[in-house]
Amino acid sequence: MQGDYTADEAIRILLGDAPLQAVTTGEGAITLQPRPAELQNNLGPQTMPAVQVVGKAAYDATDPYNPDYRLPNASTATKTDTPIMETPFSVQVVPKQVLEDQQVVRLDQAVRNVAGVNTSSLNQGTTDGFIIRGFQNNITYRDGMLLPTILGGGTTKREMANLERVEVLKGPGSILFGRSEPGGIINMVTKQPLATPYYSLQQQFGSYDFYRTTIDATAPLTNDDTLLYRLNLSYENAGSFRDFVDNERVFIAPVLKWNISERTQATFELEYQHFDETNDPGITNIGTRPANVPINTALHEPLLSKNKGDRVLVGFNWAHEFNDNWKISHRFNYENYNFSTMSLFFGAASNNGDVDRFLNLGPENDSGRYFNSLNLSGKIDTAGAHHQLLLGFDHFIIDDKFVGNCCQSAPSYNIFSPSYLANVPVLDSANSFKGSYTQDWYGLYIQDQIELPYHLHALAGVRYDSAQGSDNILGKVTSDEDYLSPRGGLLWHPMKWLSVYGSYTENFGPSSTLLRSDGLRLPPQTAQQWETGIKTEFFDGRLSSTISYFDLTKQNIRVAGTQAPLFLPRAAGEAESRGIEFELSGEIMPGWNMIAAYAYTPFAKITKDNDSNGGPANTGKRLFLAPEHSGSFWNTYEFQTGSLHGLKFGAGVSGVDQRQGDADNSFQLPGYMTVGLLASYQMKIGKTKLTTQINADNLLDKGYYAGTNSGNFIAIGAPRSFMGSIRLEY
Repeated sequence: MQGDYTADEAIRILLGDAPLQAVTTGEGAITLQPRPAELQNNLGPQTMPAVQVVGKAAYDATDPYNPDYRLPNASTATKTDTPIMETPFSVQVVPKQVLEDQQVVRLDQAVRNVAGVNTSSLNQGTTDGFIIRGFQNNITYRDGMLLPTILGGGTTKREMANLERVEVLKGPGSILFGRSEPGGIINMVTKQPLATPYYSLQQQFGSYDFYRTTIDATAPLTNDDTLLYRLNLSYENAGSFRDFVDNERVFIAPVLKWNISERTQATFELEYQHFDETNDPGITNIGTRPANVPINTALHEPLLSKNKGDRVLVGFNWAHEFNDNWKISHRFNYENYNFSTMSLFFGAASNNGDVDRFLNLGPENDSGRYFNSLNLSGKIDTAGAHHQLLLGFDHFIIDDKFVGNCCQSAPSYNIFSPSYLANVPVLDSANSFKGSYTQDWYGLYIQDQIELPYHLHALAGVRYDSAQGSDNILGKVTSDEDYLSPRGGLLWHPMKWLSVYGSYTENFGPSSTLLRSDGLRLPPQTAQQWETGIKTEFFDGRLSSTISYFDLTKQNIRVAGTQAPLFLPRAAGEAESRGIEFELSGEIMPGWNMIAAYAYTPFAKITKDNDSNGGPANTGKRLFLAPEHSGSFWNTYEFQTGSLHGLKFGAGVSGVDQRQGDADNSFQLPGYMTVGLLASYQMKIGKTKLTTQINADNLLDKGYYAGTNSGNFIAIGAPRSFMGSIRLEY
């Protein structure tokens, strides 16, 4: 008999009616013991010497004890559970074990394991921001549902306590996700309730007064597994190597799953996040380089740099299988952000260190988001071809409201001799403003994954989007756009270990006129990508790699107008990136795991631009924060037997070369490389697993700059730091 079974299932099948039973020991091994006499019935006096069978469980991405660095399937690229070797796009998964080994507490730490993904610094460090294949991206997804950034900035970084893994699709993802940036899709997959009880308590403590406590608990609520729950909690309190910077965060995420029948399930989920953190714009530049000041120097004001609020997400999703081939699923999310923020912004400093600063206060911010997604998937056969169809509809409503005061001059400041306010200044009411905008769009899509003869796999799909934006204060529609986004791919899988693919994808991007009140309508930003690559699997699928080449172009970027007297902007800008990416992840040999990424992007430029006089403006300049070379390498080894069993060591490097600090290429951030180390020890105390761990980051204490906001806010990378952890699992 062939198939994928857990060790328990395989033993039961092998034993059949034999007078033996499999018993799991405290060490996770399986021993064979005689059945009790009353269970042997009339089997006769068969005997068998005691043996021990040790087996590795079949692939299960949700298993809390799964140690794999390589997961074979991903859903982000296709919205179906598809083997990566059969997906004609570049997609990378950062599994739970990598997140644990690296002690990841922020999303940007997770995606540094992915080729072509680098961090930017948005909203003064309070928003997740990335550069993917050369293009800025501040949008993420949770279980395939959009998590947009609030208009005008703000929000807070994503909490990681309830994340199972992070999946990254490189290139445009509009066909499945609607309006998005073309560089890629970052999808965070959350932990779900399990039928097998699991409990975990972890205490982390690190440099600069960092403390974080997390709890993860899941189990059935009923004897027949009809109701399952999962609860994740975290509390974080941390200082910083930066002056006047600290944060406090609370996160609670309960999930309840109802197994109505074998073919029908419903899930109810909640996330509550409280954040009280410091807005930190970093430092500015002097000339073409970051200002040479101590890394703790703060350009913000302690009394006027705070981001505080609450985020609540309520979700309900259900799925029903009509039969073995057809399934319908629906997901609804409501998310609300309510917060206040105070910050300063500034330009470049003069040679003597003087810098002009301005106040930007937002005491009232509220964002409500309503998302619905309905999918019907099915399998059919036609003329020797196997089809997996996906038909979907989604609808998004995003309401952003804000009240603020900008941009009053702050007191004079010199970066070489900083001084700070003792009292909050009186604000000029003439600088007060308010905004209220609604974005409403829906999409219809169809996709067909086709398995053809001769080991060929084809994918074709198309999506229609209709999006409208409104200024609620003026009562005006400011944007009204629709777009048809096709994509297609062909993959040849001639051998189990080899796939060759090519694909073409189009993208529906952000509106250029949502915030305008003068009636100007510009076409939406769009993009196209060609990609080809090779995927491999070795060591019976335990180690995989992808090498890909891409050519990505973005159009309809807003540029300066040239027609007097109004000089209204035009959608004539264009940018393009081309490059090669390589990724490797998995197990080299028992106990030795590795994840590596490298991107070479020789071309990442603004290809069309103009100023109000019709001049070339930034044409030919490199895209900001797009390095030519970037990469990371991380590997661990855990002793499998003997007296050192349970001891694990790990090491890795991560770095980029020089990047441009802004679109004008007026200043540069130097390249850097940091080194990280890991040591951990795992032992069993009865049925409880105890893991002690310590990580060192930036071991060589390299000074570096993590990114910019495309302007003069330069984020400073953390110096050498340590993170310890004690985790109990049961």
